[in-house]
Amino acid sequence: MKAIVQNEFGDTSVLSYSDVKIPQIDDNECLIKVAFTSVNYADIKTRNGKKGKGNFPLLLGLDCAGTVVDAALNSSFSMGDRVIAFPKGGSYAEYVIANEQLVFKIPDSLSFEQAAAMPTVSILSYILLHEIGQIQKSDSIVIHSAAGGVGSMLVQLAKLTGVQKIITTVGSKDKVNYVKKLGADVVCTYDTFTEEVLTQTDNKGANIIFDSVAGDVTSMSLHCLALYGTLVQFGNSSGKAGTFKTSDVHSSCRNIKGFSLGTTRKHNPVRLAPVAEKVIELFESKQITIPIAQVFNLSNVAEAHKLIESRNYEGKVLLKV
Repeated sequence: MKAIVQNEFGDTSVLSYSDVKIPQIDDNECLIKVAFTSVNYADIKTRNGKKGKGNFPLLLGLDCAGTVVDAALNSSFSMGDRVIAFPKGGSYAEYVIANEQLVFKIPDSLSFEQAAAMPTVSILSYILLHEIGQIQKSDSIVIHSAAGGVGSMLVQLAKLTGVQKIITTVGSKDKVNYVKKLGADVVCTYDTFTEEVLTQTDNKGANIIFDSVAGDVTSMSLHCLALYGTLVQFGNSSGKAGTFKTSDVHSSCRNIKGFSLGTTRKHNPVRLAPVAEKVIELFESKQITIPIAQVFNLSNVAEAHKLIESRNYEGKVLLKV
């Protein structure tokens, strides 16, 4: 089978379109023929050595959509089942293996293309909003990096929930209209969001702030987080760690919560099935959708990575396998 293999850390030149053996399933696993896989910013960080270990040869990719072609005995999955999955050992390949706890059936009405865009961003966003942030309709919230995959999903889910005010940030003003169409009430850039949040909330601050950027954005977010508010930290796309002092939280009764979908897939995968069921229903009923920025052939993975690194896109970037 064809797969994208990397044998060292580096730029896109380390990604090789290669022939490798089709993996063999073990107990409680499925073999899936991949139709599409998504490109996530985590893939970029893994490729250049900023995330994970160098267990080469390495296959990138977090999630995929495709068809089950083999399953273990007594499996709840059968040949021909249409699924989304979080494969082990990467998803940039024609065939992948995934633990059954990380495989979820999808209806015939949901296209593989749309399905491939959803696993990481939709499941993560749903958990961030409803389990970690525990949003209420009366809340004013801030969503950073709102034009990206997770940001796009967070905005739509928050709007669907009926959140009072959705304030968002984007890296450039040409993404403002896109984010507003998703349901954002206010869209601002990173250099103005603190003042804008205070203005929009009568100087009370936002009840919940969703931060995947970290670095300076984290400390700036604390400047406009309300009393008893929650900062939900789930990434560091800036490449820098965010910092805060204990005095930032105890006297103001504010709190900071962290969440990682990768950690949850590894240590608590059973937590994901009920969430996957809910978001699949939302996609099937077209209550939410994920705009597809661009689709590349698997062999053109380098161009897909360059687009992600440019940040000049809106929605999700996919690889067609």
